[in-house]
Order: sequence, then C-alpha cells, then structure tokens
Amino acid sequence: MAIVKPFRGLRPTKDIAKDLACLPYDVMNSEEAAQMAEGKECSLLHITRAEIDCPAGTDVHSNEVYEKSVSNLKLWQEKGWLKQDTEAKFYIYAQTMDGRTQYGIVANAACEDYRTGVIKKHELTRPDKEEDRMILTRYTEANLEPVFFSYKAVPEIDAIVANIVKNEVAEYDFVAEDGFGHHFWPVNDAATNKELEELFATKVPSTYVADGHHRTAAAARIGDEFAAKNPNHTGDEEYNYFMAVHFPDDQLAIIDYNRVAKDLNGMTEVEFLAKLEETFAVECMGEEIYKPAKLHEFSMYLDNKWYKLNAKEGTYDDKDPIGVLDVTILSSHVLDNLLDVKDLRTTTRVEFVGGIRGLGELKKRVDSGDMKVAFALYAVSMQQLIDIADTGNIMPPKTTWFEPKLRSGLLIHKLD
Repeated sequence: MAIVKPFRGLRPTKDIAKDLACLPYDVMNSEEAAQMAEGKECSLLHITRAEIDCPAGTDVHSNEVYEKSVSNLKLWQEKGWLKQDTEAKFYIYAQTMDGRTQYGIVANAACEDYRTGVIKKHELTRPDKEEDRMILTRYTEANLEPVFFSYKAVPEIDAIVANIVKNEVAEYDFVAEDGFGHHFWPVNDAATNKELEELFATKVPSTYVADGHHRTAAAARIGDEFAAKNPNHTGDEEYNYFMAVHFPDDQLAIIDYNRVAKDLNGMTEVEFLAKLEETFAVECMGEEIYKPAKLHEFSMYLDNKWYKLNAKEGTYDDKDPIGVLDVTILSSHVLDNLLDVKDLRTTTRVEFVGGIRGLGELKKRVDSGDMKVAFALYAVSMQQLIDIADTGNIMPPKTTWFEPKLRSGLLIHKLD
C-alpha cells in the first residue's frame, strides 16, 4: 500500500500567495521566467529560476545560480514571506479550469515506494534532466515544487475533502494570470490528518506519476544520496520523502498532445494522401478546423485543408495497453512507415504541440511554412494511463498533457 504522509509545509503568508506562486520551472525559458517575475519581488521564480537574478549570460547550471537559489530561499524566510507550519498536516489544493475543479491532497510520498514500484510511472526519464533538479534540491535541501500524482478514487477520502471545502474558508484563493483558479486549505484537525493517512495506507495500493517523472526520479535519488551520507540514518528522516499533489483519477482530464512534421519524406501531397489510404479511411473536411471526436480517429492539416483519418481494423490492438493508443498508431503507420521517423526522442523533423494551444496552433505552424503537415489526436484517458503503468509499460514520448499546471510556491517541503 502507498505511504502518503503529512508534513510541516513551508508556505507563503496569505497576502502574497498569489504573487509568490508561479508556474513550474520547466514550462518556460530564462527570458520568460524574468518576464513572469517582473514586478513580483517575492515570486518563487527567484528561487526556482535564480538565473534571472544573476548577470546576463550566466550558465543556468552554474554554481552561481544554485547558490543564488539558496540565498533567496533563506532571504524569503527571513523576510517572513515563507513560514513553516509547526505541525505536520495534509493540505488540499484545488484547481479550476473552464468551470471544472479538481481537488488534490498535498502530502509526502515515500522514496521507498518509488524504488519498489508502489509509485508507478508511464514514461522514461533521462539522467541529464534529472540531474539539474537533483543539484538544486541538494543545494536548497528542499522540494521546491510538487510533482503531480494520481490514485484510484476512494469515496472516504473524497468525503473528507468535500467536507473541508464546504465548511472551511480557503486560506489561498486566487485566479492566476492564465485565468485558472487556485484554492488551498490546510487540514488543521489532528484526527482528520490521522484518518487521511490511514485511508491512504489501507485503501490506496498504488499511486501514479501523472506529470513530473524527472522530478520524481530526482527526488528518489536525492533520498538515497542523503541517506548514504548520514551514518545515523533511520528511514524516518524528511529526505526519505518528497512532496506530491495526489488527485483522484476520476477528477482528472488529459488533454491531447499533437504532432507537426517538417516534410513528407520526399512525397507530394497527392502521393502522401494515397499512402495514408492504405491504413486509414481518409475524408477531406475542408478549411474549417476539425477536432477528432473518438478513439482511433485523427485529424490532419495539409495544404490548407483538414482531413479526418479513421484507423482501419488491424492497425491497432484494443487488448494491448500500448497497441490501443492513438500515438502508437500514428507513430507506427505514419511517422515511421511513411515519413521514416524512427526515434521521436531524437528527431528534429517532428515537433510536439500541447493541446492547450488549440488546433489553431497546428494550422499556424503549417501555414507559416515552418511545418508541412500536422496531426491532432484524441486525448488519452486516465484509464489508459493506469493500464499502462499497472502493466509496467511505457508510453511513447509526449503522449499526455495535463492542465492546469500545478502552481509552485504554495508549499515547500524542507528535507532537513
């Protein structure tokens, strides 16, 4: 069963929570981070992207940047912008997008659960991407940003969350600049905290990494590293745990993750369409944007026209967790077989576009001449993600896009 524990959160005062909270470090570059932090002297970006406070041109992976993160974190606490709770507790963090709200529980996950597979993943990680967050965690001795987990919904947990949300005023409640709402309640009752911990220990056999595979892997590796350095290690130290927001699976929605390709591998548009008809039923939908309406249906934008592509029988396997995925169908029968793109992790001929940008972004990329053809996919379901993780399979690259992104800064987990 999953180990999910309360902790003493380091968090902002109510009056500055909106300005201190920010998007995750990995959805922006340095220039964008500087723009987002402009006019917000308390923004957590001064800690998670501390290069914005260093001289222009400073290597983002330099000791100077990491040391600036440490000094800023210390300064934020000295100024009283971040204060640590005196008692360990759970926290409820809710997000609202397009009229839909999802309610997560912020808590400590166990490094041991990641090592033993209780925390299940569906993507591969790259050591070089893990390393940067490991170094920052090593310097700051803190999980500065939470990872995004899910679990199979438990009615008793849902009931506790619903009761708190209904009867208590949110401590933080704001709409961010992107229009998404963020709401936050500390769970202050000791008995409720104990009940939540017991429910996770008895009702939740596994948790699932929804978003943040690299941060999860980095957190587990840091736990191992700190343990190896401690001659008096017991297993109860804070570094044995890392911060995650746990959302019930039935409240989450995955957004489509689409593809654009630079060329047709030497084929003309007519030749390419003819090849597509060998594995898809192809229907021209005209100039109006067409969005896929069901599994195994795709839309394609080519030469100023939208097409509906329905995969033919035999091109997919609904009994196989990987074979059922539309990204598998597209990768195998189009990107590989027709466009000769063998490795999506290294190719420069295919790029990925998150569905949050809309299908108009696909049209824009092709119309600009930057890309030749675009493909929109029907979004993966949470059940497909869980099936893949439960069977130990790995999704193809860039399969899932979760929105809204977790705001960083509402909670920090100190490892000391």
